[in-house]
Amino acid sequence: MRRWRRPDSGARQQDRVVWQCASLLLAYPDAGQSERLDTVESLLAHLPDTAGLAAPVRALRSLPEIEAATAYVDTFDLRCRTTLLLTYWTDGDTRNRGAAMLRFADVYRAAGVEPPAGESADHLAVLLEFAATVDPRAGGALLAEHRPAIDLLAQRLTELDSPYAAVLAAVASTLPAATDRDAERARRLAMSGPPAESVGLQPFTLTVPPRRTEGVH
Repeated sequence: MRRWRRPDSGARQQDRVVWQCASLLLAYPDAGQSERLDTVESLLAHLPDTAGLAAPVRALRSLPEIEAATAYVDTFDLRCRTTLLLTYWTDGDTRNRGAAMLRFADVYRAAGVEPPAGESADHLAVLLEFAATVDPRAGGALLAEHRPAIDLLAQRLTELDSPYAAVLAAVASTLPAATDRDAERARRLAMSGPPAESVGLQPFTLTVPPRRTEGVH
């Protein structure tokens, strides 16, 4: 995971704990998974309740590393309908997506940190850790902006009976109440998916980052 540690004010401490827990839970389950789950359990002690996060911790801890890794890839990297890459939800297969990804990187740099090497700046786990540990105002604003995608992700993960559904629901619970516009955007995403633009572009395909391929077949 990233090593950003420059706390700022601007969000409830409880929300920031939820964001950090969610970031750790949405990380690829590699050899550091057990340590991350230990950290989440220790952080949950600082919440008045577990925000629904105790159940996914138990579920993920019960899986052998190879099974957890395979399930993660199948859920998030091989299904466009449940991708954690937020710009795919807003810009899909269009020319605008590059600029949208750059915007995330620019927000991180404006807060005084570099986007993490080897990880996409628009990955939800990256944004959550940035919001939790660097700039909760800017990070929280990006999370709120992408609420329709987060709500739809939670819905689809629930339909898949995925332990990650509770993680997305916990994140959504920290955000401002969904507006009518948010609900309409989520409805359009559910019906027609992200924007598409095929002229002059290669088809967009989600891929597993190189660091995730070891031991996954």
